[in-house]
Amino acid sequence: MRGVYLPGNRETVVRDDVPVPTPGPGQVLLRVGASTICGSDVRAIYREHLGTGPEGYNDVVAGHEPAGQVVAVGPGVQRLAVGSRVAVYHISGCGQCSECVKGYFISCTSPLRAAYGWQRDGGHADYLLAEENTCIELPDSLTFVDGACVACGFSTAYEALVRLGVSGRDSLLVTGLGPVGLAAGLLAKKLGADRVYGTDPAGERAALALELGAVDDVLSPDDLAGPGFRPVTAAVDCSGSAPGRRTALGALARWGRMAFVGEGGEISFDVSHDVIHRQITLIGSWVTSVGRMRELLERLDVWQLHPEVVVSDRFDLDQADTAYRLVDAGRSGKAALIPS
Repeated sequence: MRGVYLPGNRETVVRDDVPVPTPGPGQVLLRVGASTICGSDVRAIYREHLGTGPEGYNDVVAGHEPAGQVVAVGPGVQRLAVGSRVAVYHISGCGQCSECVKGYFISCTSPLRAAYGWQRDGGHADYLLAEENTCIELPDSLTFVDGACVACGFSTAYEALVRLGVSGRDSLLVTGLGPVGLAAGLLAKKLGADRVYGTDPAGERAALALELGAVDDVLSPDDLAGPGFRPVTAAVDCSGSAPGRRTALGALARWGRMAFVGEGGEISFDVSHDVIHRQITLIGSWVTSVGRMRELLERLDVWQLHPEVVVSDRFDLDQADTAYRLVDAGRSGKAALIPS
């Protein structure tokens, strides 16, 4: 089968031929239907090629946002069968620690923890070997591209919104209108947010957010700080930048809530003036749990919302280098690799 590897330093993406794996106990073999590209793949592997910690890349097949169909099962598999259509929660944990028991494999600190596309082979391939307990069945209404988008991006946005308690009582600001920001806006509307604003320095992304209906209005940082703007009750920073985070924090009303979702970078602020005296709640939100990902897939079916609407470009595995260069430019929607 074909597999895609990321050499780092923005070097040409490598497509190689590798053996098709055989499922062991508790594992399934998936024919990959779609594998989308996450901003973290670009930031920490395609550009920097980090080598340690949860984002350490061990020169495996890349791609941590896969969905596909089961074509073989290993011993002990009980829930899935050949033909099952699934999205893959992108981390396999030890299964025994308190975080794994809660379904937050992302927070597992065991040496056994391995993320698809980072420490174990991921979805940028024709086939993927997956643990059954990381596979969540797709409702019939959702496509493989929908499932791949949920594997990380949409689930990450949903987790933040749920933790913020976003509802019809809220107005929301999303800073950073890349794929996760688009997901946050679309999902916030389904959760009942009264008004959703967005901001992004890339005009192409702002235009896409308006076109998709992910936001009601796109405003500049000056607009958000101006006297005519009514502060929002909640904000989600998906930019991962200090200016974006400061904009989100400054746009909050008293008793506002803010979730930090975008990775990397730093921010400094006057704790007393900006947070304590304004009664602000700050939340760090990292991916989601298996249970909440399943909940989101069920809600998407009810809402008739297709995450694939944020996918602006689709490529075959042989075009992976072109796909990564496009995403690295930071001006498009989401890109998906779809094996032909």
